[in-house]
Amino acid sequence: MTGSINVGDSDGTHIIRFEGDVRVGLCNAFDNYCQGMLEDSKFCAVIVDLTATNVIDSTALGSLAKLSLGVKALKGQVPTLICNSPNIQRILQNMGFDDVFAIVPNVENSSVKLQTLPALSDLAVDGTREKVIEAHRVLMSMNDANKTAFKQLVDALELEAIEQRTSSGD
Repeated sequence: MTGSINVGDSDGTHIIRFEGDVRVGLCNAFDNYCQGMLEDSKFCAVIVDLTATNVIDSTALGSLAKLSLGVKALKGQVPTLICNSPNIQRILQNMGFDDVFAIVPNVENSSVKLQTLPALSDLAVDGTREKVIEAHRVLMSMNDANKTAFKQLVDALELEAIEQRTSSGD
Protein backbone atom coordinates (compact mmCIF):
# COMPACT_ATOMS: atom_id res chain seq x y z
CA MET A 1 0.00 0.00 0.00
CA THR A 2 1.24 3.47 -0.77
CA GLY A 3 1.00 6.34 1.62
CA SER A 4 0.10 9.98 1.59
CA ILE A 5 0.28 13.03 3.79
CA ASN A 6 -2.76 15.29 3.69
CA VAL A 7 -2.73 18.80 5.11
CA GLY A 8 -5.06 21.70 5.73
CA ASP A 9 -5.68 24.53 8.14
CA SER A 10 -8.46 26.48 9.73
CA ASP A 11 -7.71 29.83 11.34
CA GLY A 12 -4.07 28.93 12.01
CA THR A 13 -4.70 25.43 13.33
CA HIS A 14 -3.14 22.93 10.94
CA ILE A 15 -4.33 19.36 10.48
CA ILE A 16 -1.83 16.82 9.14
CA ARG A 17 -3.16 13.36 8.34
CA PHE A 18 -0.82 10.46 7.52
CA GLU A 19 -2.44 7.65 5.55
CA GLY A 20 -1.22 4.20 4.54
CA ASP A 21 2.52 3.52 4.44
CA VAL A 22 4.35 6.74 5.30
CA ARG A 23 8.03 6.50 4.43
CA VAL A 24 11.09 8.55 3.56
CA GLY A 25 9.80 9.47 0.07
CA LEU A 26 7.11 11.66 1.62
CA CYS A 27 9.38 13.42 4.12
CA ASN A 28 10.85 16.14 1.91
CA ALA A 29 7.43 17.55 1.00
CA PHE A 30 6.32 17.16 4.63
CA ASP A 31 9.37 18.99 5.99
CA ASN A 32 8.86 21.79 3.44
CA TYR A 33 5.21 22.11 4.46
CA CYS A 34 6.12 22.20 8.16
CA GLN A 35 8.75 24.87 7.61
CA GLY A 36 6.24 27.09 5.80
CA MET A 37 3.59 26.40 8.43
CA LEU A 38 5.89 27.42 11.29
CA GLU A 39 6.91 30.59 9.45
CA ASP A 40 3.26 31.60 8.89
CA SER A 41 2.32 34.48 11.21
CA LYS A 42 -1.20 33.00 11.56
CA PHE A 43 0.08 29.65 12.87
CA CYS A 44 -1.30 28.72 16.31
CA ALA A 45 -1.36 24.93 16.57
CA VAL A 46 -1.04 21.64 14.75
CA ILE A 47 -2.81 18.31 15.10
CA VAL A 48 -1.21 15.23 13.57
CA ASP A 49 -3.63 12.40 12.78
CA LEU A 50 -2.16 8.88 12.49
CA THR A 51 -5.49 7.02 12.67
CA ALA A 52 -5.26 5.98 9.00
CA THR A 53 -1.54 5.12 9.16
CA ASN A 54 -0.58 1.49 8.57
CA VAL A 55 3.21 1.85 8.60
CA ILE A 56 5.46 4.77 9.51
CA ASP A 57 9.21 4.51 9.07
CA SER A 58 11.83 6.03 11.33
CA THR A 59 12.60 8.86 8.91
CA ALA A 60 8.95 9.96 8.99
CA LEU A 61 9.02 9.66 12.77
CA GLY A 62 12.10 11.86 12.83
CA SER A 63 10.31 14.44 10.71
CA LEU A 64 7.39 14.38 13.17
CA ALA A 65 9.79 14.85 16.09
CA LYS A 66 11.41 17.78 14.28
CA LEU A 67 7.95 19.32 13.79
CA SER A 68 7.16 18.94 17.48
CA LEU A 69 10.43 20.53 18.55
CA GLY A 70 9.77 23.44 16.18
CA VAL A 71 6.26 23.96 17.55
CA LYS A 72 7.50 23.78 21.14
CA ALA A 73 10.24 26.34 20.43
CA LEU A 74 7.75 28.67 18.71
CA LYS A 75 4.65 28.27 20.87
CA GLY A 76 5.91 26.77 24.13
CA GLN A 77 3.57 23.79 23.83
CA VAL A 78 3.63 20.36 22.26
CA PRO A 79 1.37 19.46 19.35
CA THR A 80 -1.43 16.92 19.56
CA LEU A 81 -0.97 13.54 17.90
CA ILE A 82 -3.97 11.27 17.35
CA CYS A 83 -3.16 7.58 17.31
CA ASN A 84 -5.48 4.65 17.97
CA SER A 85 -3.25 1.82 16.69
CA PRO A 86 -1.75 -0.19 19.57
CA ASN A 87 1.27 -1.08 17.41
CA ILE A 88 2.05 2.50 16.43
CA GLN A 89 1.31 3.72 19.98
CA ARG A 90 3.89 1.23 21.28
CA ILE A 91 6.49 2.51 18.81
CA LEU A 92 5.73 6.12 19.74
CA GLN A 93 6.03 5.40 23.44
CA ASN A 94 9.23 3.37 23.05
CA MET A 95 10.82 6.22 21.11
CA GLY A 96 9.79 8.89 23.62
CA PHE A 97 7.10 10.61 21.58
CA ASP A 98 4.96 10.99 24.69
CA ASP A 99 7.53 13.62 25.74
CA VAL A 100 7.16 15.68 22.56
CA PHE A 101 3.47 15.20 21.68
CA ALA A 102 0.19 15.10 23.54
CA ILE A 103 -0.91 11.67 22.28
CA VAL A 104 -4.65 11.01 22.28
CA PRO A 105 -6.68 8.10 20.83
CA ASN A 106 -9.21 10.30 19.02
CA VAL A 107 -10.67 13.77 18.65
CA GLU A 108 -13.76 15.22 17.06
CA ASN A 109 -13.83 14.95 13.30
CA SER A 110 -12.57 18.09 11.67
CA SER A 111 -14.33 19.67 8.74
CA VAL A 112 -11.06 21.09 7.41
CA LYS A 113 -10.56 20.28 3.74
CA LEU A 114 -7.24 18.51 3.26
CA GLN A 115 -4.87 18.51 0.29
CA THR A 116 -2.39 15.75 -0.47
CA LEU A 117 1.28 16.68 -0.38
CA PRO A 118 3.26 15.45 -3.39
CA ALA A 119 5.38 12.33 -2.95
CA LEU A 120 8.87 13.29 -4.02
CA SER A 121 10.28 9.85 -4.72
CA ASP A 122 12.73 11.28 -7.25
CA LEU A 123 15.05 12.72 -4.58
CA ALA A 124 18.70 12.32 -5.41
CA VAL A 125 20.56 9.73 -3.35
CA ASP A 126 22.53 12.46 -1.54
CA GLY A 127 19.36 14.38 -0.70
CA THR A 128 17.63 11.27 0.60
CA ARG A 129 20.67 10.32 2.66
CA GLU A 130 20.83 13.79 4.22
CA LYS A 131 17.08 13.66 5.00
CA VAL A 132 17.50 10.27 6.69
CA ILE A 133 20.52 11.48 8.68
CA GLU A 134 18.71 14.64 9.80
CA ALA A 135 15.58 12.76 10.86
CA HIS A 136 17.54 10.18 12.81
CA ARG A 137 19.68 12.83 14.52
CA VAL A 138 16.44 14.40 15.79
CA LEU A 139 15.28 11.01 17.08
CA MET A 140 18.67 10.46 18.73
CA SER A 141 18.36 13.80 20.53
CA MET A 142 15.13 12.68 22.21
CA ASN A 143 16.60 10.04 24.54
CA ASP A 144 19.46 7.63 25.16
CA ALA A 145 17.58 4.60 23.85
CA ASN A 146 17.09 6.30 20.47
CA LYS A 147 20.73 7.41 20.49
CA THR A 148 21.81 3.80 20.93
CA ALA A 149 19.28 2.46 18.41
CA PHE A 150 20.21 4.84 15.57
CA LYS A 151 23.89 5.64 16.16
CA GLN A 152 25.23 2.92 13.85
CA LEU A 153 22.84 3.89 11.07
CA VAL A 154 23.75 7.57 11.27
CA ASP A 155 27.48 6.80 11.48
CA ALA A 156 27.25 4.51 8.43
CA LEU A 157 25.29 7.05 6.39
CA GLU A 158 27.68 9.87 7.32
CA LEU A 159 30.66 7.70 6.33
CA GLU A 160 28.94 6.86 3.05
CA ALA A 161 28.38 10.58 2.40
CA ILE A 162 32.05 11.35 3.08
CA GLU A 163 33.17 8.52 0.79
CA GLN A 164 30.78 9.73 -1.92
CA ARG A 165 32.14 13.30 -1.71
CA THR A 166 35.75 12.07 -1.71
CA SER A 167 35.25 9.84 -4.75
CA SER A 168 33.43 12.56 -6.69
CA GLY A 169 36.09 15.17 -5.89
CA ASP A 170 33.84 17.58 -3.95
